[in-house]
Amino acid sequence: MKASIVDLRYKTTNILKALDRNESVTVMYHGKIKGIIKPAKKKTTAKVKDHPMFACNKKSEKPVLEELNDLRKPRHDL
Repeated sequence: MKASIVDLRYKTTNILKALDRNESVTVMYHGKIKGIIKPAKKKTTAKVKDHPMFACNKKSEKPVLEELNDLRKPRHDL
């Protein structure tokens, strides 16, 4: 969608509807492009189990608390 500076003022609802439809709005001033308004990205919620670090050490037989304690040890305790 293309919109002039006057459109930004008087047709704001149409511009917002275009952004809701996931369209970019090109802002024109004296026939030249001044900028582009892009719709905001929607946040996606990911589950913890889908994270690549989840269960990365499946071979370990230690309980989870022992694994965490091993990871949290200072370097000189290794």
